[in-house]
Amino acid sequence: MISSTSNEHVRQVCQLQKKSRIRRKEGLFVAEGLRMVCETPAELVREIYVSERFLAEHGEDRGYRDFLDSLEAGRNQNRKTQGGQTGPLEVSDPVMEYMSDTVTPQGILAVVRQPAYQWEELLGGHKTLLMILENIQDPGNLGTIFRTAEGAGATGILMSRDTVDLFSPKVIRSTMGSLYRVPWLITEDLSSYLKRARESGVCLYAADLQAKCDYDQADCRTACGFLIGNEGSGLRDATAALAEARIRIPMGGRLESLNAAMAAGILMYEAARQRRRG
Repeated sequence: MISSTSNEHVRQVCQLQKKSRIRRKEGLFVAEGLRMVCETPAELVREIYVSERFLAEHGEDRGYRDFLDSLEAGRNQNRKTQGGQTGPLEVSDPVMEYMSDTVTPQGILAVVRQPAYQWEELLGGHKTLLMILENIQDPGNLGTIFRTAEGAGATGILMSRDTVDLFSPKVIRSTMGSLYRVPWLITEDLSSYLKRARESGVCLYAADLQAKCDYDQADCRTACGFLIGNEGSGLRDATAALAEARIRIPMGGRLESLNAAMAAGILMYEAARQRRRG
């Protein structure tokens, strides 16, 4: 059992929790909590850490045992690419608190390899439904957009490099596992991918409060994508100009705008509604 915060494994986890630079360099991140860990694909898991208290309370839970069985089965099939430890490492309760990013840790976390996708994996032919995010900064917004994208049937999420770090602890928790199930791509050159999308037959709609067309007047029955900009300043003019049309969500009362995740959800579910009705 690891009982010292100076342990090499513990130091690595803490660095991954706190520093985006380290996460990018190592291609790793930390997933915390029983649900998030158990939803992680076995081939992405590098290490698992559990506390004394967790083992006493949940060590025999069926979901946890099934996850460990699937993890071991996956490693037996492909040990070269998966590597990592063969089983969970036990740490003392104080060490788990030190490693955790949450105030009241559940007592389990995993070091996980960052998944990677190709552009083509975000497309779904005539069913393509993309969320395109430029400079979104709130971790909760990004995580909620991922969850909503999964629920609405989005085929992929494209993000500009200046969007908040997808692998920060707060974003990871907020995705609640959708991170593993919705293909995504982060790019330094958003405009080039917007052009590629249009060349692939994807109709792009830019969310713009000043637009004249309401969101429910846009035809979302075939391949389309929605552009959502920064919470405070919206889309850059050059980015919005690459869309085929600008759409708005009408505001009642004295509101100026909606939360970015809320706006994204409205647009995605409008596309889902139109597609259900043909």
